[in-house]
Amino acid sequence: MSTVERDNALGMPEQPGQRGTAGRGRHAGAAAEGAGYGYGGAPQGAEYGSSPEGAGYGGVPEGAGYWGAAGRSGHAGGADGGFGGPYARPAADRGFMSAAERDTLVTDDTETVQLRTITVPEAFVHRTDPLRTDPEPAGPDAGPAAGPGAADTAPAPRPRGGRDRYLDLLRALALVRVVVYHNFGWTWLPLVFPSMGVMFALAGSLMARSLKRPAWSVIRSRTRRLLPPMWMFGAVVLTAMVLDGWGPHTDGHPRWWWGELAFWVLPLSTPPYADSVHGFAGHLPHSWAEQVVVPLWYLRAYLWYVLFSPLMLKAVRRLPWVTLLVPLAGSAFLNSGLVDQSGRIMETATDFTTFGACWLLGMAHQEGLLRKIPQYVVPSIAPLVLVAGFWLLQRAPVDNPRVGPDLEAVPLAQAVWSFGCVMLLLHLSPSWEHWPRPLERFNGVITLLNSRAVSVYLWHCVALVMTEPIIDQLWNDPYAYAHLRWLLTSQWLPLLVAIPLIVLALLLFGWVEDAAAKRRPRLFPYPRRVKGRRRA
Repeated sequence: MSTVERDNALGMPEQPGQRGTAGRGRHAGAAAEGAGYGYGGAPQGAEYGSSPEGAGYGGVPEGAGYWGAAGRSGHAGGADGGFGGPYARPAADRGFMSAAERDTLVTDDTETVQLRTITVPEAFVHRTDPLRTDPEPAGPDAGPAAGPGAADTAPAPRPRGGRDRYLDLLRALALVRVVVYHNFGWTWLPLVFPSMGVMFALAGSLMARSLKRPAWSVIRSRTRRLLPPMWMFGAVVLTAMVLDGWGPHTDGHPRWWWGELAFWVLPLSTPPYADSVHGFAGHLPHSWAEQVVVPLWYLRAYLWYVLFSPLMLKAVRRLPWVTLLVPLAGSAFLNSGLVDQSGRIMETATDFTTFGACWLLGMAHQEGLLRKIPQYVVPSIAPLVLVAGFWLLQRAPVDNPRVGPDLEAVPLAQAVWSFGCVMLLLHLSPSWEHWPRPLERFNGVITLLNSRAVSVYLWHCVALVMTEPIIDQLWNDPYAYAHLRWLLTSQWLPLLVAIPLIVLALLLFGWVEDAAAKRRPRLFPYPRRVKGRRRA
């Protein structure tokens, strides 16, 4: 049966619809005769696509209604509207049928007619501004020109960008765990969440991502971000130690004292500090200087990892699994008792081998190597690694039997345990571009901790030390001594006092991180909530 015969034999009662006006087409994608449930439209097509002078959701001249055998269409589908197929009429026959002609038509139910399928380009699915009439600007990211063939040439989706909120969450949890551990001294905390291994893994992942640029520029950028916050910290701490009685003649080696001060400028080794000072007339403990410089080992290890990262990344790409095991083997050798671990060089080497596998795991994660192995491999291997780390911890000598074995005091056990935990955390990495709804409320705190990570890590020990003279004054208060003794003896009170002191340190010194990163200095980078919208 020819097209003309089929169209003469088929028909539907006419249902008038709302006649459209000659709108101005927003998207250009359908043919001139307005076929399909289209967004497209030819010159002067309606908003959601049509032919010349068309209207509705894609139609033909004078189109209206949902069905139409004689060119009256709203949701068009065939050459002249309707849903296509047997109700479509050729472009040459657009006249209106009389009622008598429609009554004489008979539908042949035995014939199968192939329906016409229209594919809508993905680029046209998104809602846009219906009032905009100017064409889309051309550019390197612009898709192919719209036209009759646009349905087959949909542009590829653009790659995602922005921060990985899952990694931001891990970094914030690591900082919180460090502060809590240094306040309470709970030895089980490093087993629950090995913060240092996680922080080095995240830093290794970011370093591998940055090394897509020239290596020297990346090393210079990373050291520039690291050193200025440390210089500010050193200016305050060194001044305080000198005022409290520390000087060149304290250790009996004046020349070495002046020379070792260079490590406060470039921490290739541990910067010098006072083992014991006067404590500012008894207001602070004599070991306060030794307590506040505890975080400096992290900056020293971080600097060495940054310097060796170009070579480490090449090794990961060539021999990934062998490279991952090299730091663990080095840690086992250094802690076997065959090597004297005293001295600055061995101290640096011990830290480098302890967390080197975590740094390399972060690089492997960024390179996508962990996604190339079967999904069951990491969940199968990681528990065995954790068992090995726990076994090494239990067989190590205990410094304080009352508190039990401390993972932070056993480098080899810490290296193996951190390696197993980081494997699981990176394997489970969901790569959140936006916060899940239960975590949206914590966006402000997590963003603040990530923006001031170095400052929080450096100054939290100072805040904890400064809580002692503050709490001592509360002991001297008669009311607090009589009614709040339970609070004064609690381990939670130093933490509650330290949190405002940490915030004060961020207000005073946190802006240095912005200056080091060449950002506009901000006093307190807590994200503002958009009025009427939830945080994301």
